[in-house]
Amino acid sequence: MIDARKPLRVLVSEGSSTSGREAVTILGAAGHHVEVCDPSRWCLARYSRLVRKFHHCPPLRSDPAGFLRFVERLLATRRFDVLLPTHEQGFLFARAAARLKPHVGLALPDFSAYRAVHGKAGFSRLLDQLGLPQPPTHIVRSAGELREAVRYPSVVKTSVGTASRGIWFVRDASDLNLALYDLESAGDFAGEVLVQDLITGTTEKAQSVFCRGTLVGFHAYRQIAAGVGGGEAIKESVSRPAIRNYLETIGAHLGWHGALSVDVMMPLDSATPLLIDCNPRLVEPGNAHRAGTDLVDLLLRVSLDETPAPLAESRAGVRTHLAMQALLGSASRDGTRRDIIRECGRIAAGEGPYRDSTEELTPVQLDWLSAVPLAMTAALMLVSPQLAASLARGGFGAHLLDRASIAAIESEGFC
Repeated sequence: MIDARKPLRVLVSEGSSTSGREAVTILGAAGHHVEVCDPSRWCLARYSRLVRKFHHCPPLRSDPAGFLRFVERLLATRRFDVLLPTHEQGFLFARAAARLKPHVGLALPDFSAYRAVHGKAGFSRLLDQLGLPQPPTHIVRSAGELREAVRYPSVVKTSVGTASRGIWFVRDASDLNLALYDLESAGDFAGEVLVQDLITGTTEKAQSVFCRGTLVGFHAYRQIAAGVGGGEAIKESVSRPAIRNYLETIGAHLGWHGALSVDVMMPLDSATPLLIDCNPRLVEPGNAHRAGTDLVDLLLRVSLDETPAPLAESRAGVRTHLAMQALLGSASRDGTRRDIIRECGRIAAGEGPYRDSTEELTPVQLDWLSAVPLAMTAALMLVSPQLAASLARGGFGAHLLDRASIAAIESEGFC
């Protein structure tokens, strides 16, 4: 058995997401040999001195079979100890696990378990089955059903979507008509659409690592300030035993193996956390790492068939931030150039909400190349703050799945 405490050769499945970029930082700082494949030659991970080699690969979204063949060739021609799926590539790898696992360490559950939580509709049904709390939810498949199910205010979500794609906040008839137009134009009623009551409260996230159905690592954080698209710009670690229990229930039921994360709403009028989304992966593990819970290292160990002892609880009150998200968020909220310059100053000086906070996405002191995308983001926002919204929409990259690629991977003859 390979010792996960020694430097490993790790292939990261993409380099465009914030989660993938943070995993690269944690892996590289620990001394591991990190290589990344991505369909974009200018993905975030390209701007890191911690990446030993970059592999330009076919796009997962339009060519999942080509992407899989590319990864298999890499595994056959270059030695890797662990294949680390940091985003939706896990769906493909779980489907093709029998082809991949003989050649590399890989921590993923059975494909049936992965499918159960990959889509929002499936996750909602699982919560009902397990008796776990979520906002009042309806699953619809037509415009007429949506009109009947919606009550103001609501959140409308496509079953497939990530990075805040496919979400509409519906507070009145005008919002509903806009959501219906977007859904019908995109053909989203070919799949399932969720309608949930809009809950007033704060957003939190929790992430975990499982070893054959047993939870071995857990971390939770709350949003202090939002970035563009609702993502976290500033976050702070929290202790959430109730959410840990929710995840333990889900993981044990599914026999989960690998990483599992959930989005949670903490209602203002209730002490019961509500589960609102699930991601079968780690989501931005930098805050957990800073709070003393190295979920990336734990995932490596599980990938190599170790059975690690459960980690101690993270330290609460540890604050981290993503400067790029903070600048984009400031610009997207009708920020002026003066607002953006002021935000840059507060980030650089560690003032206001950034006091005692650590940068987790672009750690310039550790990885000077990460200054490039940060500086480019600041420059673009100063040229035109209105670019923030279009940059956020551009987050739906070729490294992500859509309905067509999901159907292709699920098809009988794919593997």
